[in-house]
Amino acid sequence: MGTSAGQTRHLTGHLEGHLTGQLRRPLAAAGLALAAAAGLAGALPAAAASFKAVLLVPADDPRLERDRLERGVLGQATGPVADAVAVALKEGRLELDTAGASLTLETVEVADAAAARAAAAKAEKAGALALLADLPAPWLSAAVDAVKLPVLNVDTADEALRGTGCRPHLFHVGPGERMRADAVAQWLTTRNWRNVLLLTGPTPADATRGAIVQASLKRYGLKTVASKPFKLSADPRERDLANPLLLTAASVGAYDAIWIVDTDGEFAQMLPYRTALPRPVVGDAGLVALAWSGKYDRYGAPQVSRRLTKAVGRRMESHDWTAWLAGKALVAAAVAAPKGPLAATQKALAAVEVDGSKGVAMSFRPWDGQLRQPLLLTDGQAVIGTAPIDGLLHPKNVLDTLGADAPEKLCKARP
Repeated sequence: MGTSAGQTRHLTGHLEGHLTGQLRRPLAAAGLALAAAAGLAGALPAAAASFKAVLLVPADDPRLERDRLERGVLGQATGPVADAVAVALKEGRLELDTAGASLTLETVEVADAAAARAAAAKAEKAGALALLADLPAPWLSAAVDAVKLPVLNVDTADEALRGTGCRPHLFHVGPGERMRADAVAQWLTTRNWRNVLLLTGPTPADATRGAIVQASLKRYGLKTVASKPFKLSADPRERDLANPLLLTAASVGAYDAIWIVDTDGEFAQMLPYRTALPRPVVGDAGLVALAWSGKYDRYGAPQVSRRLTKAVGRRMESHDWTAWLAGKALVAAAVAAPKGPLAATQKALAAVEVDGSKGVAMSFRPWDGQLRQPLLLTDGQAVIGTAPIDGLLHPKNVLDTLGADAPEKLCKARP
């Protein structure tokens, strides 16, 4: 049957309309999808603020020489601190992402104080958020004086940096010498070992630390019955200075414990069980006060230690823990002040509270920049106890019984 021209036009128009509608629907759907994507993009946070921290360490660090690592002296370095800082930054990545920030670490080796100063200034000029430093005290001082950035001292125990040589932007993560001495003195008090024979090594550092020990003994009502020098020497005329039996002879007076100050640690390791009288050894051998021990098994400590072991194959010890906690403190400051500026980061660090798996929240003291923290008392085989000791009282914070308390403040650079 034939079709008229009118019918043809009607059929063509119907088909065009049907096809146009079919095309419009996917275009409209695509338009809605684009609009939704645009709205979602507007709802997303801005790009993360990218921060960098710079870690200053000694070039050819003598603490990491093979023979020294093999000796395994309690409290001394067991590996590069950058390893533990990296673990802390990895752990804090989710917090940083949530706050809209990111944090990376650059490690710079320096050969002396001048190089430390130059590296610190370069880091500040390049926009670093903060410095971490694991340097000898004179090098650390040079680096701090070159910048206005907050500087986290990983483990240098020098008391002058917490006293007359303090700086307003310097924060100490590892315990100072006074804190460690106070911890041991508290333990002696609990055992009623009140009379102490003090043996001190030949170096200037030993002499300084020996004076700090005597101040701690006095603080806790303990008595130094005698103070004798020791010295490891190949000179036959000095052999008596390295003889444990002569140094600890009963003729020096009645004593309950032997406190040895040996920064190097070689003689101290040989002293326990070689004394003239059967007495405990404390200080740099025997019972030692440390920030951390791989033998600690409370408050999630084994999990913390295992994370370093998984990352680099060694157990976390005191030097590693302080580096790890420095990284954690820096993450907490970046989360609290994710957009900066510098003053906000330093203020956040001063106010930060960090969990170091030692059972308490830890914060920096305003009068000297020292991190309040419990210390572990260990012989290397087990953690024997912790300080502050149970029952010790303080009007504000019992952690301030370790180290210089506010009334003893020598730092004039801090309010």
